[in-house]
Amino acid sequence: MKAALAGIAVSALALCALSSQALSQELRMTVWTGSEAHLKMLNGIAESFKTKHPDVTVKFETVPVNDYTQKLTFQVAGGNAPDIAWMMEDAAPAFENAGLLMDIGPTLKAAQGYDFADFSQPAMALWQKGETVYGVPFSTSPFMIYYNKDMFDKAGLEDPLALAAKGEWTMDKFQEVSKELKEANPGKWGFEFKDGEGYASRMTHAFLPPIRAYGGDIWSNGECGFDKPEAVKAIKQLHDMVFKDKSIVPPGEQGDYFSGNSAMTVNQISRASKMAEAGFKWGIAPLPSGPGGEAPVIGQAGLVVFDAGKNKEIAAEFIAHMTDKENVATMAQFFPPARKSVLESDAFINGNKLVPAEMMKGVADAIANGRVHPAHEKAPQILAAMAPRVDALWKADADVDAAIKSICAAIQPQL
Repeated sequence: MKAALAGIAVSALALCALSSQALSQELRMTVWTGSEAHLKMLNGIAESFKTKHPDVTVKFETVPVNDYTQKLTFQVAGGNAPDIAWMMEDAAPAFENAGLLMDIGPTLKAAQGYDFADFSQPAMALWQKGETVYGVPFSTSPFMIYYNKDMFDKAGLEDPLALAAKGEWTMDKFQEVSKELKEANPGKWGFEFKDGEGYASRMTHAFLPPIRAYGGDIWSNGECGFDKPEAVKAIKQLHDMVFKDKSIVPPGEQGDYFSGNSAMTVNQISRASKMAEAGFKWGIAPLPSGPGGEAPVIGQAGLVVFDAGKNKEIAAEFIAHMTDKENVATMAQFFPPARKSVLESDAFINGNKLVPAEMMKGVADAIANGRVHPAHEKAPQILAAMAPRVDALWKADADVDAAIKSICAAIQPQL
């Protein structure tokens, strides 16, 4: 009898363990940030999800930004897709058109108090086709100029924010001060491209702001824009800054604005999290204007659920939780929102402890007036076709006109 009771007890314990396993769910979510501040915030949002789903945990998996889309593609192709992923704007069309993403619209619209209509329609354009919602933008972040105030002061120059307030922050002024900053700060640089990667993985991020300032675009409506007169002027100015003025960090060199080796860089508001460790006074200003006027560039990232995922229903619910008004307001300190109510609030303007309100107003204005970085379903192929032609451009003795024409010849078939 005792043996029988013992057997029953063991079986009951085994069933309890299986039941506990069945109820417990871990969602895997890929991100490209390793920032301690970002991950602390994300884990806090995941913990608050337990109020409704106590047995659900979320594991955030950091994949380096330079390899992110490629590694995510490999994971999906290998049957190891994450439940949820951050997705860059230039990759979204390819994943959407391949039928890999879940329609999360019904889940979002059914969530109590969610207010789907609060999302800016221009911000949703990339993530929605008709009633189908492939993703939700969690960051609609304009490109801004980060500047080292100490280096400007040493050179006796007005900083970009002051110049912008006077209407004098133009592409010509940008070139002029970059050269003066280089001369006044020996061994350092006037400017570096976004994340120091303008010659490889960030090619389009290097080209787009000046090309837009001149009134052009890198591509539009299926047509290459690099060889248009506006773009050619912008690219030649950049080339002169790299090789004649020697004010922009050149290929093969590392500037690293965040450690004080470059006076300016382009980045998004999320990078303000790194500035707490900066050993210098700094600020944020709009991109330089040009003959095309002010032309803010917006980078966007969305949250998506893979349709083949085993946990896709609860994953969609987590996205609804993560992008409700309360959590969007929490994330807005690093990731400018697409929710109109949050973007227009004093909480957004005053909510970033690192960035003064006057600078955050510039961020809000850029979101309201900017255009998103161009996307394309063949973005990986376009970038691969561009790479060797762009390499040929970034040489001191390059035939710039010929190199630009070769870029368009390479990418036009993909467009």
